[in-house]
Amino acid sequence: MAALLLLFALAHSGLAALRPWGEGQIGARAYRVVFALVSLPLATVLILYFFNHRYDGLTLWHLQGWTGTKALVWSLSALSFFFLYPATFNLLEIAALQKPEIHLYETGIIRICRHPQFVGQVIWCVAHCLWLGTTFTLLTSLGLIAHHGFAIWHGDRRWFRKYGEAFLQVKARTSILPFKAIWEGRQTLVWQEFLTPAYAGVTGFIVLLWWGHPWLMQITSRVAW
Repeated sequence: MAALLLLFALAHSGLAALRPWGEGQIGARAYRVVFALVSLPLATVLILYFFNHRYDGLTLWHLQGWTGTKALVWSLSALSFFFLYPATFNLLEIAALQKPEIHLYETGIIRICRHPQFVGQVIWCVAHCLWLGTTFTLLTSLGLIAHHGFAIWHGDRRWFRKYGEAFLQVKARTSILPFKAIWEGRQTLVWQEFLTPAYAGVTGFIVLLWWGHPWLMQITSRVAW
């Protein structure tokens, strides 16, 4: 699992770092297709391997029978997706139907945290570690958090390279720790920005995932590795 995580991190972050050069060679849309053709299969392998080996290793704790554990885990998992998937709001760019861009946002979830995917990944890992309690899950979680921690530095570097002083101003008004910039008066939370079709779509995805989770476990268990 550590090797798979490292391979995905090198491919995903490496292709992100090469994006300016790659787009100059083959264009933004074509490079997004290449990025997806590399990243998506590796991510699928990671997910399948995690599902099928989540109970491997030593059991560090077993909380599944405790009252409220399931509700807590599902609540944390649902919350994690609101942080994990703001990047999917530009679906036409993700699918390369529109020219992919490196956007500099300061609205919605970014007011709470400048790197919401890092926060979402931490929450997701905490939830699954609580539920599964195995060394395999703990190792996977540490690897995912480390990759997203690197992505904080990598993302800030890419934003600064593209936007310069404008990014530094956004950086000064936002924070990595959730709500820190708001607590310190550097940012204001605007609840109306969350009342958008994008967040409704994430909510629908969470409901769909909750409904299909048992079926998903059954399907992935048929993979022989």
